[in-house]
Amino acid sequence: MTLTRRPVASLWIGEKLNYLNQLCLKSHILHGHPTTLYCTDNVTNAPEGVEIRPASEIMDIDMELVNDTSASFLSNVFRYKMIQKTGALWIDCDAFCHKPFPDEWEYVFAGHGMRGALNCGVVGLPQSCDLMDMLLDYYDNLPDYPEWWNKNQRKKMDRIAGKFSHGAAIYKTERTAFGPQAFTHYVNKAGLMDKAMTPDVLYPVPFQLNDIFYGPYCNVEGHFTDATVSVHLYTNGTKPWWRKNPPLAGSYAARMCEQTGIDPTLALD
Repeated sequence: MTLTRRPVASLWIGEKLNYLNQLCLKSHILHGHPTTLYCTDNVTNAPEGVEIRPASEIMDIDMELVNDTSASFLSNVFRYKMIQKTGALWIDCDAFCHKPFPDEWEYVFAGHGMRGALNCGVVGLPQSCDLMDMLLDYYDNLPDYPEWWNKNQRKKMDRIAGKFSHGAAIYKTERTAFGPQAFTHYVNKAGLMDKAMTPDVLYPVPFQLNDIFYGPYCNVEGHFTDATVSVHLYTNGTKPWWRKNPPLAGSYAARMCEQTGIDPTLALD
């Protein structure tokens, strides 16, 4: 298979991929994107063609902080440091490649869900830009409180201050303070909101409806448009049943597994 399109990359903290992650990573390979998975552990069940590299090539992963938060916590800073160092397009491990990403796209991000806030599950940025500097400064020099927080959010954090590290306290106050909240704020601050793509490009199905990927009678493709390139499966919000059992025949997840040659029974939680 010829991999001549723009490179994509992601991060995995753990030893084993779920079939949903295998499915999404392989979809990029099948569309011609060189795909790198940076790992903290010895992952042995990545799809053929995915290049495995140590996460330490980009940054050290503080596992104590991960344990106090979640596996996705440090990926929020990792993605920008990875883009800055390699120029690759960031993809979450639950982003399915529906069509190839055009090489000419410089800024790649979009709104998601039913409220229109930006998501950072798929991100492309210039390696050097004001937005990159703002994001990395936020992560590398954590403020007392995120500057966009209101009084109630600050009081909520004050109640748990001292029980956790500063970064973990921010995370436990607002789980998305290092993800979509921060990204949306700094895109606005950098004056780049006009670069945002419409949700149908990267997040055609709102995360509030993510169960439809597993229903055999759900018209998932009814959410797509001609502009749809990526389909986010939102596995962090997926009910445990779908991670522990094969998808039902005829469902979007099952059909995409068949299309990409992934056997879900071999990689269940």
